[in-house]
Amino acid sequence: MEQAQQWAGAGGHDAPAPRDGEDGRSGTALELLVHGVGGTTPAEMLDDPRTVRVTGDHIAAVFRRAEDADAESRPEDYRGRPVPEAYVWCNLTSGNGTRALWLLLLPFMVVNLAHWMRPSARGRTRTVRLYGLLVRLAGLTLTVLLVAGACEVALDLVAWQCAGTRACAERHSWLGFLSPVMSDGGWWSTPGRRLALAAAVPAALAGLLWYLSLRTWRAYESQQPMDREDGPGDGQEAAPADGHGVAPEEDRGTVPEEGQVTVPGEDPAHTALGRPGFWYGRRLVARLRAAHTAAALLTVAAAVGAPAARFDRRPGGPALLDTLGWLLMAALAAGAVVVVAVVCRRGRSERHLDRELDRRLVRHLPLAALALFVLALLYGGWSRPGWSSAGRLPGDMTFGGIVLVQGLLVVALAVVAHLLHRSRPDARAAIRGLGGPAVAMLACALGGVMSGGVAQRVSDWLDGTGTSIDGPPVLLTWQASVIPPLLVVVLLLCAALARHTWRLARAERDDIESDHPGEAGDPGRTRRIALTRALATLTDRAPLLVAIVSATTLLLGAGALVGALTTDRAPADAARGTYAVVHGAAETAQALGSWLIGLGFILFVTWGRRAYKDASARRTIGILWDVGTFWPRAAHPFAPPCYAERAVPDLTWRMATWTRATGGRLVISGHSQGSVLAASAAWQLESSARKRVALLTYGSPLERLYGRWFPAHFGPAALGSLHEEVDCWRNLYRTTDPIGGPMRLPGDPGPDVDRPPLKDPLTYGRTELHPLPAPILGHSDYQADPAFAEERRRLLARLRPDVPGPRQTGRAPSVPAADGGTTGNC
Repeated sequence: MEQAQQWAGAGGHDAPAPRDGEDGRSGTALELLVHGVGGTTPAEMLDDPRTVRVTGDHIAAVFRRAEDADAESRPEDYRGRPVPEAYVWCNLTSGNGTRALWLLLLPFMVVNLAHWMRPSARGRTRTVRLYGLLVRLAGLTLTVLLVAGACEVALDLVAWQCAGTRACAERHSWLGFLSPVMSDGGWWSTPGRRLALAAAVPAALAGLLWYLSLRTWRAYESQQPMDREDGPGDGQEAAPADGHGVAPEEDRGTVPEEGQVTVPGEDPAHTALGRPGFWYGRRLVARLRAAHTAAALLTVAAAVGAPAARFDRRPGGPALLDTLGWLLMAALAAGAVVVVAVVCRRGRSERHLDRELDRRLVRHLPLAALALFVLALLYGGWSRPGWSSAGRLPGDMTFGGIVLVQGLLVVALAVVAHLLHRSRPDARAAIRGLGGPAVAMLACALGGVMSGGVAQRVSDWLDGTGTSIDGPPVLLTWQASVIPPLLVVVLLLCAALARHTWRLARAERDDIESDHPGEAGDPGRTRRIALTRALATLTDRAPLLVAIVSATTLLLGAGALVGALTTDRAPADAARGTYAVVHGAAETAQALGSWLIGLGFILFVTWGRRAYKDASARRTIGILWDVGTFWPRAAHPFAPPCYAERAVPDLTWRMATWTRATGGRLVISGHSQGSVLAASAAWQLESSARKRVALLTYGSPLERLYGRWFPAHFGPAALGSLHEEVDCWRNLYRTTDPIGGPMRLPGDPGPDVDRPPLKDPLTYGRTELHPLPAPILGHSDYQADPAFAEERRRLLARLRPDVPGPRQTGRAPSVPAADGGTTGNC
């Protein structure tokens, strides 16, 4: 490996690759294996218990078999076989126990996904920017909502209501020093000082979010991608710079900017994932982190200062405090305007490595918000004779305002997404291009359930009888009450899907028996295979499920908001005096909703606690992050870290240095999510290196999931361009696989990518070679299929030391495959 690093250092960016035959190295081929979700071990990937780490660290690294550690110094030993390497990245998503804290960031991760679900667009630059702007604003409302939920618990329920009520304070003796009665008018017993002390809880939450964002950036996303010789966009000229020294800002992964020059002969279907700065969002994350941290602190400052300012505005109040209150509210409003402006304008470019950092903004904006927070604490804690806490904390309609803004943003986002989809229709796009708005709606609902659930549980804990304090705002009770109707809709959908799956399984039985003529039938085995195939198709039904659940959530949320605003009472109280069935349904929904939201909160805490202590549970959570945190943090800086900003540069560096140092070519072999990383890394290569790479994917969600849900980046045009630019690409899949599927490339782009579906199980009944029943593999163990070795052998045969194999301009001639089908001759 040291020899390889020496060759890489000698053959830098400007050095030509060694000619064929130089140093005897050009015949060496590399097979780079990339695992999928859930991770694995180097020994399992390389099928050898003796492995060594050749480059990388404890988070992500490349491994070889011990006998291949010095393969570069013995090229003659690898004339007829490749050097196998395994890239292991599972620790990026399932490491130590602190990852359990990432569960708090789940709504932020979901809204960040909505940013990347933008439909493909043609000539709609401003509309694309508006789409990204709306998602970023929705992400900002989630930050405010989460901090407002913490303020509701700490300031309203604990400090204002319970500490200010004798019965509640006596029930919880630890609140005695805050109670005016139990402390006999102690120093902390005034309402303003109680609020100032309780503000430490939401302020600590804001600090924790800031710390997690900063720490995870340094640990996972600070890897700079490789500089490219052919400049921005792989042959594209950068757009004219604006007054800040960067190209006019656009959403990460958008259509070309106005003024972009296209090089003659360039394929306009290049995906944004090939831009040099796509996987390096330091400036963007830093700006958004500063803005969201400031928004969180301003929210807490408003929660402390607004009640005091309202009390000072009473007739006969002190003029000085009234004036200070108005000045504080004006300063907080100005700070909010600045935060929104920063979120609206991100100021970065993907067309080159953006190493700049807006240091003044990143430092001064959170510090200014912190200063206003401290001033709000001083102002709110000032002595005010005659001020007492009664009822709920003034300003409880904050939640109603947040919900209203979120609903309007989702509706506007749906309109923009529809316009983008119409400009370039894609029949395979999920929900006809409305996947982003649907997921954004679910993110807002998830944030509301988390914040409302905590408030509901704390209220029940403080006052189980419901007689001493008023409890959380009415809107939160209405939101909990709409959960049972939503679950009814979900259950009906699940029943419909189960019925469809059962019918499909029955139809599959005849096909299974016809695939194995001459063999004795086994009804039980046939049913199992048919059911596995039918269940695998549920993945393709996910867009329908998400669309209906999201639309139902929007309608029920709007109904809850209207009910709370018009009645200002809980659903059961508002329905009192109506028909008995209506009142009974309202009472049932309210009680059941409170119970369900409490159960969900308990499960959430239990799961997080288990993940903190149990490595296997933490690994299960890591699978969720494998799918949800592939994308950079473009909409929300507090989302879990993007592991691809570490993994993609790692793979790109490894492939580029190998081809440059040895003059050889390589096969990058990716399973499941590893195929997405492999494709992304191939797009990041220089065009000359990309032509020396063959791609083998199996169990790949590239088209089935990413192509449908993220059409702007993995749509048909993007995948078709990747097929044309790499030396060869072959894809393996099974009909029993719920994740992987065919690529379905449009037109006639050349050699076939998709091999006919692999048989699963490999044998139907008992044979001489397989005396025991073969298992149904589904998404796993693709390497156990003979077709895998066959396709790898074909790809490696193309990696001869002279020149890349000729690409067919038409469809490649078909040759017999091991499973009885045909395969394109790459």
